[in-house]
Amino acid sequence: MDWGNVTTEDLIDALREVDWSSPPRPISEFFSRFTVPRSSAKWNSRLKCNLYYYRTNYFIMIVFILALGFLRRPLAIVAAFLTALSIAFLNDSFAGTFSEKVTRTVRQFSPHLAAKMRPPLTPVIRGRPSAKRAIYICGRPRWVFSLMFSSVSFLLWFISCGLLTVLWSLAFGLLATLLHASFRTPNLKARLNTFREEFRAVWRNYSEL
Repeated sequence: MDWGNVTTEDLIDALREVDWSSPPRPISEFFSRFTVPRSSAKWNSRLKCNLYYYRTNYFIMIVFILALGFLRRPLAIVAAFLTALSIAFLNDSFAGTFSEKVTRTVRQFSPHLAAKMRPPLTPVIRGRPSAKRAIYICGRPRWVFSLMFSSVSFLLWFISCGLLTVLWSLAFGLLATLLHASFRTPNLKARLNTFREEFRAVWRNYSEL
């Protein structure tokens, strides 16, 4: 795959739809080999490839840096967790998995309530959905949960006075991610993994049709 032809919008859409439940790459692989890109085109392609392939590692690294900055602010840790959760809801796979696990847990105590948490059915015309499939969490549109968790996290940020801390920690985490993605040489395993996930996406679309 030529990552130089992948636009930023395509990368964001891929990160939104891909499954984030996969385990992070080994530390030995994550810090294996670093080289300076030969040109701006090579740097652009390497940056997108590494951001996609090491997405889980980068997410854990940013969360770890944020946690170090909030050791003396427990309330800010809760705010950071809610903020990360509201952002994670934007990922289709995470939102679906979260809704399924919550519904399964509720079903053990109240099957009637769990039945109300099912997403509405999308009308099907001639074997195809009549509209684009919307993402629901516990029977409600995804944006409801994202807005709710974002509002609560913003209130906690204001109470804990940790907004400046999170900005510095987040800037440091994003800088570390940018430096690693720029100088980490993409290996053959990363390219093969990309092709495998492309095949899964095509097969998933074919099955839906």
